[in-house]
Amino acid sequence: MGLEGKKIAVLAADDYEDLELLYPLLRLKEEGAEVVVVGVTGGPDTCISKHGYPTEVDLSADKANAGEFDGVIVPGGWAPDRLRRDSNILAFVKKLSEGNKIVAAICHGGWVLASASIIKGRKTTSFSAIKDDMVNAGATWVDEEVVKDGKIITSRIPSDLPAFLKEIIATLKE
Repeated sequence: MGLEGKKIAVLAADDYEDLELLYPLLRLKEEGAEVVVVGVTGGPDTCISKHGYPTEVDLSADKANAGEFDGVIVPGGWAPDRLRRDSNILAFVKKLSEGNKIVAAICHGGWVLASASIIKGRKTTSFSAIKDDMVNAGATWVDEEVVKDGKIITSRIPSDLPAFLKEIIATLKE
């Protein structure tokens, strides 16, 4: 069984890590999910990756209704630092978490989870450079390729993407 009928948001802002946005977007589409690229409120219609690849934004955060989604993925790169400055992004992520929906982040994407105040008391991982940010937000940080705590799923780096997506897909099928 695929992911037909599932709707997933992938957050985007300039300077996203190419693989961490494109791999989940394409892999989830391949499984039959509807994937919506959600950008910052008032942001560009096209976000440019760290290496110059464009991704079209389908919906801005102020128009995204968390009740219509089964989950959200926060890619890394420097984009999460832009994403966490948008109160609409943080509210969207927080509402999904409160609704027991999937909130997944890889690499620096953990910054968004920390700023949305959803990781206190949770086990997480991230890129090692933001370990202190995760711990200061109340998370228990571990160095593992993928960590699932409830519906919060986190990974560290691009080479973790196969395990990250395997966990996301399995959780969507629960």
